[in-house]
Amino acid sequence: MKKSVGILFITVLFVNWNVTAQLVDSCKLNIGTNLGGVTDWSTEIPFVNRMKCARTWYTKDANNPNGGEWNTEAVDSLSFRADGYPTFIPQAIPNRTYSQKVATIWGLTDGWEAGKYVVLLDGTGSLSFNGCSNLTQTSANRYTFDFNNPVGNLLEMVIDSSNVNDPVRNIRIVKSDYENTYQTQPFNPVWLMKLLVFKSVRFMDWGQTNSWGQPDFYTWEDSSLFDWSERSPVDYYTYTTSKGIPYELMIQLMNNYGLDGWVCVPHRASNNYIQNMAQLFQNQLNTELKLTVEYSNENWNWMFGQTTWLNHYGCQLKGKLWPEGIVPYIQNCLDIWTSEYGNDINRITRTVGLQTAWLDVSQRIANNMRVGSFDAVATAYYFGLSSETLEAELDALGAQATIQDVASRVRKSSEVNEKVWMQQIKSQLADSLHVPMEFYEGGQHVTPSPFGVEPTYSQALIDIQRDTAMYNLYMEWFNFVRTLQSGDKPLICMNYSFVGGRSAQYGSWGILETLDQDTSVIPAPKYKAVLANIHAGCFTVTKIDNSNGKDNFMVYPNPTCEYIMVEAKSLEKLERVSLTDLLGKTIYQQNAPGSHIQINMSDYTQSVYLLTIKTYKGEISTYKVIKK
Repeated sequence: MKKSVGILFITVLFVNWNVTAQLVDSCKLNIGTNLGGVTDWSTEIPFVNRMKCARTWYTKDANNPNGGEWNTEAVDSLSFRADGYPTFIPQAIPNRTYSQKVATIWGLTDGWEAGKYVVLLDGTGSLSFNGCSNLTQTSANRYTFDFNNPVGNLLEMVIDSSNVNDPVRNIRIVKSDYENTYQTQPFNPVWLMKLLVFKSVRFMDWGQTNSWGQPDFYTWEDSSLFDWSERSPVDYYTYTTSKGIPYELMIQLMNNYGLDGWVCVPHRASNNYIQNMAQLFQNQLNTELKLTVEYSNENWNWMFGQTTWLNHYGCQLKGKLWPEGIVPYIQNCLDIWTSEYGNDINRITRTVGLQTAWLDVSQRIANNMRVGSFDAVATAYYFGLSSETLEAELDALGAQATIQDVASRVRKSSEVNEKVWMQQIKSQLADSLHVPMEFYEGGQHVTPSPFGVEPTYSQALIDIQRDTAMYNLYMEWFNFVRTLQSGDKPLICMNYSFVGGRSAQYGSWGILETLDQDTSVIPAPKYKAVLANIHAGCFTVTKIDNSNGKDNFMVYPNPTCEYIMVEAKSLEKLERVSLTDLLGKTIYQQNAPGSHIQINMSDYTQSVYLLTIKTYKGEISTYKVIKK
């Protein structure tokens, strides 16, 4: 039985009508988004099981009458299971007065929902928590606690004891609403409701691509490669490690919700790793979905460990120039994917990542790739303060700088730098190679120079993120980006990034600040602008092939906020039509409705739903439905 997944967007948007009227031009942008990496301080929380975003273990003294240090820094001396849980607790360590226990923390819980949480575990032992209230052990393997004030707080969990013969493992921390559904519905419904306006996602940060497998960005003095057995496993206690979220979860997200994807192969992956990664996606990803494959990320960016690693081992030690010395790594990766996919090669897009601001470097990478071995080149489409002169003007204004001061300099900067750079990549590289140009990330890059300093005009940088001026900048920018599209296919633009707070020092990357952001109270101009361009006509009609190309379902009108009309073509009959929420609860079902059915959506709240159609032929089609 073939299961196909389509997209039905039911939404009402308040946008600039001059933009929405441009149906043809608007459809030239296919806007997806980069997903944020999983950390204990992130406000983007993709999983209902909060344990998967816990900080990696640190240690505390056990039975120290004085309490001891918050972190005794002895974790490297303890023994652990393959899934990351301690083999037993407490553990005695030579030359230490007290035995050690382990703890983890969620350092920023602003993205958590308030309410009652349930803690489930396997094994024999005991836990304690700091930062919550009404902690209750309801059974040997179940606790509950209240977390009614997550904003501005933190939560700590300690494994106080763990039996060596039956160690504590598989800890799950879920909001009580999800206790019965987290195993079959692992993704956070609040996250999905915001995410599923997009048709595609890039997993660069999900996979911890930058400095992958290294203890930090700058510790790279190790030439060894990782085999497939060393990847991030699904059953590992947390996904905040340097290996990121398992590929199986990426595939599950794509398959469940009809999302195209973009994966970044780790720079230190062995051939065995790359082969198995390609096989996993080929075998498990729905054939209707498109996958973009890229070797690592920004291999030219000296902020990241992969650039230094590739320069040392691919250039310096081999007597090759940079960046030419990194090309064999890119070529090898894409060649392996090509070989593994074979006759299925049309299911993937093999792309070569380039640097927008440095045409020469980009040409020396792309022009040294073997002709025909890649399908596209990918660059960034940021706008910001790339002109040092204009940034210096803001710095001189200091605290007196206004939102309009920032906006005017951003516009000038894009005219003299970003627009020129992107046009050069298009005309002098992509067009000359006869391959399409894609954008792996982009949006606003309104940050100080040098990056990471606290600017004198920080308040203006913070304030513009919620101001109409930012919305206008985005709308103007998308209108420019459209001019770079050629041919019939939409121009792929992956937004960066999805959810994240505001920072003048390190950038305000999220188009949303938190998942539960009430945009009527806290404006989200970046999110609003992205939505306006996504929904400006690209998905006005959705068709699903539900019988190997012989019959089509059409779901209309679209967009709408009142009705869904499902009509079976030719002589096909509908056996069952059902509507479920993101927890898998069926909220509407009708059996044997004949050849058409109408569902009144005005009775349902704003959310994301799944519409499933089963025909008498046994074919099943599932549509993603967003009601606003």
